[in-house]
Amino acid sequence: MTTHSETKRLPVGIESFEKIRQEGFYYVDKTSMIRDLLNKWGEVNLFTRPRRFGKSLNMSMLQSFLEVGCDKTLFNGLEISNETDLCEQYMGKFPVISVSLKGIDAPTYEEARSLAVKLINEEARRLRFLLESPRLNPEDKKIFSALLEKDMPDSTFSYSLRELSELLRKHYDQKVIILIDEYDVPLAKANDNGYYDQMLNLIRSLFHMALKTNDNLYFAVLTGCLRISQDSIFTGLNNVKVLSVTDVQFDEYFGFTDKEVREMLSFYNIFESYEDVKKWYDGYRFGDVEVYCPWDVISYCDKRKEDPALYPESYWSNTSGNTIIRHLLEKATAVTRNEIERLIAGESIIKEIKKELTYAEIYDSIENIWSVLFTTGYLTLDDNTSGSGNSGLLSLKIPNEEIRHIFLNQIQNWMQEIARKSSPELESFCRAIKTGDSTTVERMFSSYLERTISIRDTASRDSLKENFYHGFLLGILRYQEDWLVLSNRESSQGYSDILIEIYPEKIGIIIELKYAQKSQLDSACQDALNQINEKDYAAVLREDGMQTILKYAIACRYKQCRVIVEK
Repeated sequence: MTTHSETKRLPVGIESFEKIRQEGFYYVDKTSMIRDLLNKWGEVNLFTRPRRFGKSLNMSMLQSFLEVGCDKTLFNGLEISNETDLCEQYMGKFPVISVSLKGIDAPTYEEARSLAVKLINEEARRLRFLLESPRLNPEDKKIFSALLEKDMPDSTFSYSLRELSELLRKHYDQKVIILIDEYDVPLAKANDNGYYDQMLNLIRSLFHMALKTNDNLYFAVLTGCLRISQDSIFTGLNNVKVLSVTDVQFDEYFGFTDKEVREMLSFYNIFESYEDVKKWYDGYRFGDVEVYCPWDVISYCDKRKEDPALYPESYWSNTSGNTIIRHLLEKATAVTRNEIERLIAGESIIKEIKKELTYAEIYDSIENIWSVLFTTGYLTLDDNTSGSGNSGLLSLKIPNEEIRHIFLNQIQNWMQEIARKSSPELESFCRAIKTGDSTTVERMFSSYLERTISIRDTASRDSLKENFYHGFLLGILRYQEDWLVLSNRESSQGYSDILIEIYPEKIGIIIELKYAQKSQLDSACQDALNQINEKDYAAVLREDGMQTILKYAIACRYKQCRVIVEK
């Protein structure tokens, strides 16, 4: 396999262990997980981790190692190859059933059920050799043929994984391993689309038949984001071993450790980006290990090795709708808003985290939402304390700059929506902007900040805080569809924060925002006005024929603001 850093590609979005190894992609070795799983397994093992933390790749790795007929050379040079006795005993010795439920996403139950049936059809086609097995009798083959049919009744679907395991055991005379990836996705999508109870019954019956008292099962591994209440989906199963983000076992196998990230950056000769990568993508604590989000690190490194000037950006948010944050904001009390402000400021909050929930319960209370934010990766355990022992109370924080930016973007959008809901108030605000009424602008903008969520002093750069207020103001000004509202437009000697052109009155407006330090609102305002004049931001407005030009300097700090205007 090639090892040259210029030709060894990064596996962006690739979840097939076989493809990564056969085609020479860069691979962070997680194969010791196989050893630990085989030495410590329960009959049904459930790993819960946030999205994009390597769950699917690890499931593919397990299948590649355990399944009869596997390519043993895929593991040459990897850590598991040093476990010679274990490899001799387990490698390539088991029939494996592997399904991923992550694609079951549909607006109706009928469509979602059809997708679930297609998954069973697909796995049955992969195992089609069973139709030729001399160890299966005609009745067995008739049962198998039913699993190839797209018009599958509920009874056949419910028994599908159990029957596949029975037929595979007959063929190989060996108990079967079942791998179910992203087990909770169908329930999450069903909850979003209003058919949760129907999907719950379907998935529960499938799991019940496959995982409870199945004499053909050696062991099963499931992955997902949320630990769904056992009474809800694993009814009657007392053999489930749950391994969550708070458990020490297997803590380093999902996500990249600091050592692994350092090695990757060094391999691609981009180690100078280490501090940026750490600040943006590190900070998750699983068990006793601090880990990076692997999706982010791989995505950034893939672009950074071609662009030396590339600054970290958010990749993880593109894989999730972030709707859970929106629900938190919409339910937020004054206490909750204060807690969110503290989190964004880099502080920790103490919350009681429920270990088990159902998707139907997620939005029942704010406390449930905090639990989901923790299990899905928006919050993580504080390094310094884990709360109050076994009481369920945990000390939580935002893990890194990427998640902080996601919170800020969601808050901006939410605040803008709140402002736009009161059209008369917003009209008054925009009229004050247009007429140069700085007193009204200051009073109304302060009122918006007091009612929503503001940014406290944090270790973050002042430019980040300025961008937050900038984005909020920009969003509400764009309420005026007849105004030309531009952001960061080049003018003369630099880029002004906001430029507005109003026709037919030919009024031009410049707005420069500053984040003020303690008791420095007035001086920050003056600095902003000096910047407008010194860099001649008004030049582009004059060139565009604006006859009246208003220069606004706005300084913000927490829930306070100061506004001055020069005409």
